[in-house]
Amino acid sequence: MQNHFELFQLPQQFSLDMSQLDRAYHEVQNQVHPDKFVQASDAEKRVAMQWATRANEAYQTLKKPLKRATYLCELQGVDLQTESNTSMPASFLMQQMEWREAFDDARQANDQNALYALEKELRNALKAKLLQVGSELSKPDFATAAQEIRTCMFLEKFIADIAALEE
Repeated sequence: MQNHFELFQLPQQFSLDMSQLDRAYHEVQNQVHPDKFVQASDAEKRVAMQWATRANEAYQTLKKPLKRATYLCELQGVDLQTESNTSMPASFLMQQMEWREAFDDARQANDQNALYALEKELRNALKAKLLQVGSELSKPDFATAAQEIRTCMFLEKFIADIAALEE
């Protein structure tokens, strides 16, 4: 079976041209659109629907940098161990504690400006980590990339926690 990159005829790499991905996705979707299968048998309709579903899943995976990085690791047989491996470098753990304190202080003080500032700092940290992930994947060093991906997942979740509080 084709992997997501092959489905869209794209290079199997972290850095992707998003407009090229969009075009390839729409091409695949046009080929399997239900309107083209109005006169088809039920079996042909089912296959077209499976292809459309697969294209959607592939597109959602490749569109988002963190999901794309995770997928690249999985293609190489690297298990991210997101549930079992929570080890992080000491420096990141210290930074994490500082962010948590800032979050708790801002929340208790109901300080929206502090929350926005923290969210911006976390988004910048996530952007920097994703660049690092891309660098590790291009070497390729999938084990180090996996460590960085777990860090990114923490940052994404923390950003979501702040956003949920703001709502």
